[in-house]
Amino acid sequence: MSSYNWCHNPKCHTYQTTDRIRGSGDNKVLRTRRIKITDYQNAYYYQGWENHFCRVACFFAYVKLHVDRIVAIAPVREPSETPIKIEKEKYESYRYKHDNNGDYQRVSFQSTRTKIIGVNND
Repeated sequence: MSSYNWCHNPKCHTYQTTDRIRGSGDNKVLRTRRIKITDYQNAYYYQGWENHFCRVACFFAYVKLHVDRIVAIAPVREPSETPIKIEKEKYESYRYKHDNNGDYQRVSFQSTRTKIIGVNND
């Protein structure tokens, strides 16, 4: 098994950076970047794409190109729901109203706020 992957973005080799230049003499080419495969099992920031794309821009270019096929792997045909417990509370709030004299008046009113107090993640 190889210890390197090539960047999966089909346009990676078209980006004009000096580290992509390969060849000798007049036979120069821009080559796709090579990525060292790393075991990120215990890495805190590992997202899963780092062994297949040289940078975030290449990752998103690939996703943009293939998003329909990626979503077709596991389509979502109905919404997901999580049961919650809520609490409604009344509180006094204020708004400012412009009167005919050109002044602002503070007007108080009763309002209701909904707070999530529990989530059931069974």
